Amino acid sequence: QVQLVESGGGLVQAGGSLDLSCAASTNIFSINAVGWYRQAPLKQRELVATISSGGSTIYADSVKGRFTISRDNAKKTVYLHMSNLEPEDTAVYYCNLRRESPIPIHYWGQGTQVTVSS
Repeated sequence: QVQLVESGGGLVQAGGSLDLSCAASTNIFSINAVGWYRQAPLKQRELVATISSGGSTIYADSVKGRFTISRDNAKKTVYLHMSNLEPEDTAVYYCNLRRESPIPIHYWGQGTQVTVSS
């Protein structure tokens, strides 16, 4: 069973920065894509950023230039550095690990709340 635990959420003023971490308990962390999703109240969960096992990254257009995703395979941890935060970034942020085989499976953490005040 894959376990993902997010940390680092909190309250920050608009324009500020925040760093999220997600620690994984799985031996396959290094060979799988990991990422961050977020869900605001009454809104659909959306992709924030992903990073592949090879280091390729994908960002939502809304966070490009402001957020940076990275991973440390030795620590089995994925990070999300968020800067120039906006109130629209307020959401619960979820860590995700994507396993493609033998069948596609997404594993999720419990989420960490990020609140950006204006």
